[in-house]
Amino acid sequence: MNARLPCQDRSNRGLSTRRAVTLPSSSLKPESSYLRSSWPSSSAPSSPVVAFSSLAQWPQRKSICEPITEEPSSDLAAARSAPDPVYKRHHRPRALLSRTNSAPLLISTNTTLPVYINHPPSPAMSNTLAPKAEGLNARVRGSSHIDFKTATTGVTAKAMRNELSQLVSTVDDTQTKKAFDIEMQSFFYLFTRYLAERAKNQELDWERVKTPEGDQIVPYSSIDQPVDPKNLNKLAVLKVNGGLGTSMGMTGAKSALEVKDDMTFLDLTVRQIEHLNTTNRVDVPLILMTSFNTHDDTLRIIKKYANQQLRITTFNQSRYPRIHKETLLPLPKAAGDDKTKWYPPGHGDLYNALLHSGVLDQLLSEGKEYLFVSNSDNLGAVVDENILQHMIDSQAEFIMEVTDKTKADIKGGTLIDYEGSIRLLEVAQVPSEHLEDFKSVRKFKIFNTNNLWINLKALKRVMEQEGMELDIIVNPKNTEDGTPVIQLETAAGDAIKHFKNAHGVNVPRSRFLPVKNCSDLLLIKSDLYSLQHGQLILSDKRQFENTPVVKLGDHFKKIQQFQKRFKKIPKILELDHLTVTGDVYFGRNVTLRGTVIVVANEGQRIDIPDGCILENKLLSGNLNMIEL
Repeated sequence: MNARLPCQDRSNRGLSTRRAVTLPSSSLKPESSYLRSSWPSSSAPSSPVVAFSSLAQWPQRKSICEPITEEPSSDLAAARSAPDPVYKRHHRPRALLSRTNSAPLLISTNTTLPVYINHPPSPAMSNTLAPKAEGLNARVRGSSHIDFKTATTGVTAKAMRNELSQLVSTVDDTQTKKAFDIEMQSFFYLFTRYLAERAKNQELDWERVKTPEGDQIVPYSSIDQPVDPKNLNKLAVLKVNGGLGTSMGMTGAKSALEVKDDMTFLDLTVRQIEHLNTTNRVDVPLILMTSFNTHDDTLRIIKKYANQQLRITTFNQSRYPRIHKETLLPLPKAAGDDKTKWYPPGHGDLYNALLHSGVLDQLLSEGKEYLFVSNSDNLGAVVDENILQHMIDSQAEFIMEVTDKTKADIKGGTLIDYEGSIRLLEVAQVPSEHLEDFKSVRKFKIFNTNNLWINLKALKRVMEQEGMELDIIVNPKNTEDGTPVIQLETAAGDAIKHFKNAHGVNVPRSRFLPVKNCSDLLLIKSDLYSLQHGQLILSDKRQFENTPVVKLGDHFKKIQQFQKRFKKIPKILELDHLTVTGDVYFGRNVTLRGTVIVVANEGQRIDIPDGCILENKLLSGNLNMIEL
């Protein structure tokens, strides 16, 4: 049966409506009927495709065009009265309202309802946002840098709100407009948090940053224990599938890249989970979180898995407007503006999108209790029953897989002990004077693989009752025409601080095999690895535990260039280090051993002939087959 896949409203192409679709198996064998029985009777699909979300399921916030009328929490009541309403743009201009007691509404980006921060505004913020009659002159006479920032916070927030209101007004379709409005509210909450943090200008207190100890990071070897295969029926697998692979010269979904034996990232993932389901007679669904960049591509690709024995669900993460760095206003002027004016706000948006799409509630209704999350380009991130069993036994609500740091991983986020609690620290959050400390392998020996295990019931509680605030990561960019912009992003691993019994598990390096560039791709395609049920297996002929260090120059940066420069991927079982720069081409059946460095100078070319063996060689200049 050909599954018809609903996606975005065709009359509003490009608008994110965050719909979730499921593609179950359409032709299961008799012995696989257990997959169909896993559907709750109340939600059994009447067609091959089930929409998990609807606008009715989304939190019914007021429109971003409406006045803000929420009452301040009790801890702020003494500091100020009810916040100033921000009126619709189309209202008739009124007399200026008194701003004596006004202050910006600070809202969590990942909660379903607005919440105030848990401490009142600083005196400096209160004074500058609530100026007296002579306030302007006072600021001119003696203002510090931080005073200026706090003084402009309220004005900037209102200007952003007006621009977002205008963006929402450019959508005609009622349902699409409602979804877009909710999305812009989430962005606005993130933006106001950014303004408040920028005004406070508070940096991490490096003296309080400690190396995790004791039970905060558990060795993988210590959790080897008998497992119950029935636990898999409580598990769902989610792949973050929003990347385009632009750094490798790709224009479509990165997960569609062929990486091993003519199989793509998605092919390997589907094969792994299908094997898991059929071997253990369980129902582990696959969930794909797409972005507006990859959503249509993903829906097209998953059609070919219609006969596989697993269910596939897709849902779209948020689409936020890029912010002009100088004006702090959104780059797009209409909801349908070009994709380059928008951005997906990082994998930290996972929790918000899971909740709003309805996928979280659907998983819980099916009896799923645990979610394994990883990046789609990490080929080492396969389901591990030992970690699942450990999570159940330890009653941990959140587990982060970490692994030992090498020189190639010095910029990776790491777990720290901050005032007795475990936290994720990203390089962007580190004060510049402490960057070398952060990169040190001695102090921070592990880094985050972004393989996460989450208790779904706990996630529901945190999102709806306690609220989840993730640290904001400011990502500066430049558009194609050189316009400086910023993107406000969050990291999924930062959620560890919100869960009970949360900790890290130090896993073998084999669970972290990302393909971020063509150097990584060379390793995966080589004879170092073979495939077994979609899983990469390191060759037992490799005499070393670590993989070779491969550094390919700019001539190999794009996937098209990479493919044409290798007639066949070299044999590298005995390779330690490879560096290639310049115009270099490799023939068939080339063997590399030890340390090999190939440097073609500008204007020159080096051709490595078929069958050549290079062992501990440095090649430079303009060499051809005869000279070799």
